[in-house]
Amino acid sequence: MGAASIIVSGWLIDGVERVNGSQRNAAERSDLGDYFGAASAVFSGMALLLLVTTLLFQQRELQLQRKELSLQRDELAASRAELRRSAAADMRSLHVQLTHMSMDDPSLSEIWNDYPGQPHSVLRQHLFANLIFSHYVLVYGWGDITEAELLAHARALVQSPAFRRYWSASRAAKASLPPDSDEGRLFRIFERAINEAALGGAPQP
Repeated sequence: MGAASIIVSGWLIDGVERVNGSQRNAAERSDLGDYFGAASAVFSGMALLLLVTTLLFQQRELQLQRKELSLQRDELAASRAELRRSAAADMRSLHVQLTHMSMDDPSLSEIWNDYPGQPHSVLRQHLFANLIFSHYVLVYGWGDITEAELLAHARALVQSPAFRRYWSASRAAKASLPPDSDEGRLFRIFERAINEAALGGAPQP
């Protein structure tokens, strides 16, 4: 096998020399090929550099697209939150309208009455006090008032005997509200104000 390799190699070299005219011409042409080979390496390097640059631009474009998609998701989330807020406001508005109808017409208050057995004058006071409570729930849920400000309003409201009667009549229902809901948190604030009033207005820690 070794001898055959030597014979074949010699035959190939001899063929190259015959094609090029002489060994010197073959060497010169080999050098010329090396020159073009170096130029080819330069162009290959430039092509690689262009490829890397293109990939970097594509990566940057993908990052910008991801950022834009993230902004779009945030906008959609904000839109959904605003829609829920608007729907909640519409529901509150409907509740107010129904309450006003019940307050103005004793015959209607017999249908939707959470305080049975009360004279209509007391019922109107209870319904109005409940509207005030619902108003503070809405304002608190929108983040337009702090708990300290709510406590100050609650302390003023519980000075009214009529409001305290309303609170006594509705306390059991409000105590069952989810503690992590806006209504549940507002209930605890008003409970604090009621307890302070019972202790002679001394603020609780």
